[in-house]
Amino acid sequence: MNDYEYTGIQLTENSEGCRLTPYKDGAGVWTNGFGNTWNVNPEVTITMDQAIADLKTNLASAEETVKNDVKVELTQGEYNALVDFVFNLGSGNFAGSTLLKKINAGDYKNAALEFPRWDLCAGEVSQGLLNRRLAEQAEFDQQGA
Repeated sequence: MNDYEYTGIQLTENSEGCRLTPYKDGAGVWTNGFGNTWNVNPEVTITMDQAIADLKTNLASAEETVKNDVKVELTQGEYNALVDFVFNLGSGNFAGSTLLKKINAGDYKNAALEFPRWDLCAGEVSQGLLNRRLAEQAEFDQQGA
């Protein structure tokens, strides 16, 4: 996690929270730790060490997506926001998004306006997702962060 340090990881941790006992998220997906959905056994409570290890693995995957899909220079704040976005929504959603198209066109201002549009969970507006998108948007808009 070389590029994605303090503010970025805090954005993800704050948005996800940490729950060691498995639970179903708003879309009905088994989840544990800091929003981990990979290999979650609904019968098993994980340790904080496992939650942190899963977070690092999931963030590394999101970082790779951002590094591979974004073709323009990013500030640290832009990078942090996009990694959190991919962490939460997945690489497929990011790859096909207008957000990515606008970024790669160098239209950072209008790209930032795309974040709040991703506020639905199971077809319903989620205040939690909207709050997260607004936090990502604020991180993205930082100048030279």
